[in-house]
Amino acid sequence: MKTREHKNKTQENSVGILYVVATPIGNLEDITLRALRVLKEVSLVLCEDTRHSRILLSHYGITTKTESYHARSDDAKMRGIANRLIEGENLALISDAGTPLISDPGSPLLIYLRETLGEDFHVVPIPGVSALTTALSVVPVPSGRFSFIGFIPHKKGRQTAIKAMKESEDSVVCYESSHRIVKLLSELEEFFPEAHVWIARELTKQFEEIKEGSPAELKALLESKPEKQKGEFVVIVSKK
Repeated sequence: MKTREHKNKTQENSVGILYVVATPIGNLEDITLRALRVLKEVSLVLCEDTRHSRILLSHYGITTKTESYHARSDDAKMRGIANRLIEGENLALISDAGTPLISDPGSPLLIYLRETLGEDFHVVPIPGVSALTTALSVVPVPSGRFSFIGFIPHKKGRQTAIKAMKESEDSVVCYESSHRIVKLLSELEEFFPEAHVWIARELTKQFEEIKEGSPAELKALLESKPEKQKGEFVVIVSKK
């Protein structure tokens, strides 16, 4: 019934477009001209954190109105976004950094909009930087094949995910936070000590660093220099 109501409304108005826009993961210069144009032209930018996104928008003189959309946004928020599209507004969805929906909020919204608007839903990707592809562009992954698993679970399923890395024929890529990077290397040392690991942190930022070695070697490095534990990490694990 809800979908039928939306379709009746769209007969009077052309449904707007939702642009999914990639933004820099660190260096503000890593944004496309197309992304800047779209962010200026839409009527609203949906942000994971409006305060964080305002840094980027202000840097480029973009005054478009912003509104929050994040992992804890409820159905009422999604209904409001759907109604804006029904009324013909063009909207942009961005995350704090990188490409939305890749380990970022956004998937529930797109699922909701597809179910609600049906064939009237028009989503357009504006490609750009991603921590995943940034790291892989400088790491020689054997055979060029890999599996991406996003952030490893904090508790339930964590050991299963790590054991699966050992069983995988392909390299495995994941994200990890500064709070758990040493823990991850300890777990790899226990379950997959012969692994060859790359850790890339603070990509595109001032203290960007990419290191490779065994889990034990990298763990020892981070423990001896706690300042190297700061930042977000992309971790690539493969067999030697």
